[in-house]
Amino acid sequence: MFDLAVLDGKIYIDNEFIEGNIYIKNGKIKDISSSYLKSKKEYNVSGKFILPGFIDPHVHFELTVGKYTSVDNFKTGSTSAAFGGITSYIDFLDPIKNLEELEKAFEKRKTLAKKSLTDYAFHATISNPTIEPEDLIVKCKELGISSIKLFTTYGPRMTGDKYISKLLKLSKEYGIVVTVHAENNELIEDSKDIPMKEHSKVRSTLSEVTEVVKLAEISEYYNGQLYIVHLSSGYSLETLKKRFKDIIGKNLVLESCPHYFYFNDEKFAQKNGYLYSMTPPLRSEEERKKLIENIKFLQTIGTDHCPFNSLEKKKEYTNIMPMGIGGVEFSFSLMYTLFGNEVIDKFTKNVAKYYGLYPQKGTLLPGADGDIVIFDPEKEWVIESHHSNADYTVYENIKIKGKVITTISRGRFVIKDENLVGSRIRGRFLRREEVRW
Repeated sequence: MFDLAVLDGKIYIDNEFIEGNIYIKNGKIKDISSSYLKSKKEYNVSGKFILPGFIDPHVHFELTVGKYTSVDNFKTGSTSAAFGGITSYIDFLDPIKNLEELEKAFEKRKTLAKKSLTDYAFHATISNPTIEPEDLIVKCKELGISSIKLFTTYGPRMTGDKYISKLLKLSKEYGIVVTVHAENNELIEDSKDIPMKEHSKVRSTLSEVTEVVKLAEISEYYNGQLYIVHLSSGYSLETLKKRFKDIIGKNLVLESCPHYFYFNDEKFAQKNGYLYSMTPPLRSEEERKKLIENIKFLQTIGTDHCPFNSLEKKKEYTNIMPMGIGGVEFSFSLMYTLFGNEVIDKFTKNVAKYYGLYPQKGTLLPGADGDIVIFDPEKEWVIESHHSNADYTVYENIKIKGKVITTISRGRFVIKDENLVGSRIRGRFLRREEVRW
């Protein structure tokens, strides 16, 4: 006898829908069948979509930046995410320079994450490291971490080209992913007093495109595994498509975020422009349209979820305001509204494959974890409230088509019929071994 039967749905497997039922036992998907099989519990979804649980590759819960800390902890963040169908996510360790700091950062984050309702993994984060790249990689793998995040900007946090090149050269051999926040620091016209309306001019499209092109060249040369986070510019994406089409999805994986598809940098000139502050910044309307036109060349969608309350962000200059917005609760519905079924793999299978979670996550095939989203593709609604700790969302009043109805994590209901029912459930740390694209 099975533990749970999810009945009468359109099941998404290998880019197509089949009508049938999914059967779960001991937290794993055991069978997919059009037949009725006996189970302890049954849940009829009446023809709605049955999708793999979504995976957000890019969140920042309880991130401390100077005197500010992002307002969602692992419990509230994972709760908000579960309302959006996210059953797994990857957070970031605090930036480190040496192996001792790496172990401490790992233990700290793992302790904080014990509050999570759903499963989680971590990226290691380096900050102008003093350790040899090979030693860093070996230690990360011991900890169950197979991705290393670095910055090409932010002064003291920067990692230089030589170190990045060494990591990319080793990445395929060791099965790790080099994850990069890519902006050309030399081209960022930064100073202490940058008003909000100048944000996208100071951190220009040129600063992004020149950096991603350089990194792509290095990854191609070394047959590396390079993952660019939060690509903001349609011009950057178009340039990479033209120059590196043959390595996209092989040596180069590209992530973007819903806010770059929904807003342009005209928001920064508004009275409440500070509410939209993040880095990289929003781009021009032309750039936004180019991003939409080239969606198929993006492999994944993350949120860069890092919200702060409005009073914390209400500052005159960008250098004294915490950067980041929320997004986990609405990310899939927002992107589904624009692109329909085309985005499903970008939230599921692709993330799992590129970050070493497949086939445990990202699929509904037998043997996978029982992470399931029930999604109503026809439901039209307006974003009016949310479950994040933040006191606002930039997506308020946006009209949406398609809504997450139920979220199941390893065979247990977290959200059921749009209500939180699994607040006592706790997620697990997802150890990741070698990843090879």
